[in-house]
Amino acid sequence: MKIRPDQLGAQLKRQLSSVYIVSGDEPLQVSECCDQIRQQARKQGFTERHVYHVDNSFDWGDFLAAANSLSLFAEKQILEIRMPNGKPGDSGRKAFQEYLKHLSPDNLLLIITDRLDNASQKAKWFKALDQEGLFIPIWPIEHDKLPGWIARRLKSQGFEASQDALSLLCERIEGNLLAASQEIEKLKLLANDKKIEVETVREAVSDSARYDVFQLADASLNGDPKSVVRVLGGLKSEGIEPPIVLWALAREVRLLSHLSRLKSRNVPPDAAYDQAAKTHGMSPFILKKRRGLLEKCIGRHSESDFRQMLVHIGHIDKGIKGLEKLNSWDELLTLSLSLTGMPASLHI
Repeated sequence: MKIRPDQLGAQLKRQLSSVYIVSGDEPLQVSECCDQIRQQARKQGFTERHVYHVDNSFDWGDFLAAANSLSLFAEKQILEIRMPNGKPGDSGRKAFQEYLKHLSPDNLLLIITDRLDNASQKAKWFKALDQEGLFIPIWPIEHDKLPGWIARRLKSQGFEASQDALSLLCERIEGNLLAASQEIEKLKLLANDKKIEVETVREAVSDSARYDVFQLADASLNGDPKSVVRVLGGLKSEGIEPPIVLWALAREVRLLSHLSRLKSRNVPPDAAYDQAAKTHGMSPFILKKRRGLLEKCIGRHSESDFRQMLVHIGHIDKGIKGLEKLNSWDELLTLSLSLTGMPASLHI
């Protein structure tokens, strides 16, 4: 059964499902939904947690062995499968079918994926899991809905913001919910009587940090390696977290990959930008204003280049989470310079 993220809390209070599928490209909401599920599961005795990362070398037998290893005195366990591309493959599909044949009340299955397309949602493996549990698709929050999202988040924590304060905050974070969450925490410390006014936002929210993240993306698209090195160094020295930098770059690469694919299929430019805006939850007007910059970058790269960058983004994400040994800042620099068109052998 499909539910919205804002319905999850009430559902968890009523009943803990045996299967949860959390799917989306917005990291803050995905993380918070999964945290809610884990917290409620722990309250109900699910004290063990096994995490599996699905890649080409993943052994689905390990997952099934853990699922079937419970004894009379074993703890309840969360089986967490992180499947970035949402494609379990033949082995994964068979493993899910086998798992569902032997459902145990002592197991909770949590599947975390990127956004699942319509074809995946129609697949037998997905329908079988959905029938036994809950599917929580997460979509980027549209620009006109962002003030309401921030207002509700503040209200849930006992704070209130004026409309002008909300508008200014939305302008400065530009849809980055990770940045929004961080700024909200700062605003709470500065609020008078739990009321946030526009002056509080001006005092707390750093223009330089917000703009530098997007300046990095623009410098990369513009093919300006010197600016990339300068801006990225500034972000690191200001204490900006790598996930926020990666979010900004990943958003651009996904968009560029989509536009490049549409261009190769001879989709008319205006239609391509309208389609890309809808798919990525962006304003068509704003996207078309950046068309010159985007086309400049697309002209330097092939579709294959962008696909390789998406794979690289996946590795950086794992590195940030401690799942791979790499220097996140070095990899962010490599990714940014790749966008500029600089050959890999010249990356510094």
